[in-house]
Amino acid sequence: MNPIETAPSGEFLSTRATAARLGVALSTVQAWVETGVLPAWKTAGGHRRIPAAAVEAIRLRQQAVLVKTVEPERFKVLVVEDDPVQREVYRRQFAEWRLPVKLMTAEDGFAGLLLIGRHAPDLIITDLAMPEMDGFRMIRSLKTHTAPEHAAIIVVTGLSPAEIEAQGGLPGGTPVYPKPVPFSALRLLVEHMARKLEAA
Repeated sequence: MNPIETAPSGEFLSTRATAARLGVALSTVQAWVETGVLPAWKTAGGHRRIPAAAVEAIRLRQQAVLVKTVEPERFKVLVVEDDPVQREVYRRQFAEWRLPVKLMTAEDGFAGLLLIGRHAPDLIITDLAMPEMDGFRMIRSLKTHTAPEHAAIIVVTGLSPAEIEAQGGLPGGTPVYPKPVPFSALRLLVEHMARKLEAA
């Protein structure tokens, strides 16, 4: 975020009003401002003000993303993948497993953050190389601000370890699987996590 000293023209909202309008937590809005997802400026008193037009743009995109989701099951999985063919492969594979899982998909990190803020998935499976907001930025934002405490994050990518490091690396402890998607390993993990959640 690059705060400016004087207020630009137009209608502005506080972070609290923005959170209420978008139906997400205040901390989520604060993280979006700090990571540049939402533009904002600071008042003389240090309060953030967010352009109403930017909030409305996110609300409209949020509606477009959320309308694709179904009512939640007990265990929630979010796949963040820009390739529509790969997203469809995930959907078909999860359907074949017939597990008690709600599967959500997003085409980039920005859409992923919207779904995470609204649905708090238990497992996040993400690619790294994506347009708009890539997986690196999304994961860093989640690790520092908005990830649900119990959420597990897994990376499935075509990037090599050297390419990942060249782009700043990932937070320590983030599991990384090479493409093609290791569905046998993912199924075991999803089954284990779903059973653990049901037993809780």
